[in-house]
Amino acid sequence: MLVRNKFAKGVLQSTVALAALTGFAMTPSVAADQEAITIVINQSPWFAGFQAVVEKYEEETGNTVELDVNPFAGSLEKQRTAVRSDESPYDILIMNAGFFTEFYTGGFMEPLTAIDPAFKLGEDIYTFDDSVCWDAEASRITCQTGDLLSVPVNPNILILHYRSDLYKEHDLSVPATWEDLYENAKVLNGRKMYGISQRGQRGAFDVTYDVFPYIWAYGGGILDQQEDGSYRISINSPETKAGMEMYLKLAKEVGHPSTAGQTQTNVIQNMSTGRAAHIDSVLAPGLFDDPHKSAVVGMIDYAPPPGSADHDFATPLGHWLGGIPKNVPDGRKKAALAFLDWFQTDEAQRAYAEAGSAPVSRAVLTSEMADTDEYRWMKALAAALPNARLTFTIPEASQVLAVTELRFNQAIGDEMPLNEALNAAAEEIATVLEGAEYTYQKLDDLN
Repeated sequence: MLVRNKFAKGVLQSTVALAALTGFAMTPSVAADQEAITIVINQSPWFAGFQAVVEKYEEETGNTVELDVNPFAGSLEKQRTAVRSDESPYDILIMNAGFFTEFYTGGFMEPLTAIDPAFKLGEDIYTFDDSVCWDAEASRITCQTGDLLSVPVNPNILILHYRSDLYKEHDLSVPATWEDLYENAKVLNGRKMYGISQRGQRGAFDVTYDVFPYIWAYGGGILDQQEDGSYRISINSPETKAGMEMYLKLAKEVGHPSTAGQTQTNVIQNMSTGRAAHIDSVLAPGLFDDPHKSAVVGMIDYAPPPGSADHDFATPLGHWLGGIPKNVPDGRKKAALAFLDWFQTDEAQRAYAEAGSAPVSRAVLTSEMADTDEYRWMKALAAALPNARLTFTIPEASQVLAVTELRFNQAIGDEMPLNEALNAAAEEIATVLEGAEYTYQKLDDLN
């Protein structure tokens, strides 16, 4: 397997052997020799697991896969360029929840049943709010009438990570609400440890993604589609303000002193080095239990994110989908589909989990693996996924995110008062919707 990685120089030939991962019974489509394919993907905490499974696929089938690995924004730009070219250099796009609609509405993705009419999503594979399907005529995300355009690659939702050893020492209970978490964080906050570490830095879909559990827990939102198809800009609602006030309370009283500058990597490192008692983050269990990378081996446990007294918890879908562009030759389309077909099998999904990444199979998440200490995170993920929600479903999501990333970061960094930041964001989102000729409702400014 070749890996073109923007984080490393040159082209690396992988030499990792996965001899322990055996037992895959090939489907007919995979057993046949396939053309070499290239997958464009981002560098994420779960990437190492995906890379290991690709290596297993090559080992089991003899087929060749090249990975083009990039930062988040770089991968997105490569995908945008690829689908608009005469022929895409990439046979599978690994699309994020924040942007997949852009590729669907543009008509760039090949329906998977157009490549093979017999292809279908495995019965144990999550559809992630039906985001794998698109009804082009109705311009809707739905698997009832839409075409299957992708296969889920990674769940990537936010999960509460907490120091179970310290919870036991201080006789603390797993928090059901953000107020509960605040009280626990106060107990554990000290000179050598933050009560919580939160992501607050501006990026492509960074701070916005991480504040969703707070604002949803208080009944807020950012941009909500209504039953009649119109939109309500809710970023400056009293409910969203309440959620952000809780985020800021944690950040200022029991959090990192520079939360506005914290990236996802910083947050995970704070936990792995023993400097944070809590994080609400995408899963990276392989890292926390690796003695070469972690000072807290066996000390981290997992739970769904907290809710509030009035609302159940909700976690944003930041999941990843693998789709095949239309502007790819037929032979490479079939080879790409063969990989996606193999990837959703039980054996591949178990191997994915064994390599340290979260599977997209309900059967694996609720299997006997979840009863072991090594895979204790599976129960939290399985419990959280039913409450996972899509965030943005319009192709202009990147324009909305450019607004929210800036304004949330400014509020967190005390560059702008919270009310002013939320009001400014609402006005700027309205400009985006107006330019795209959406029907929308804008609330009165917060005082």
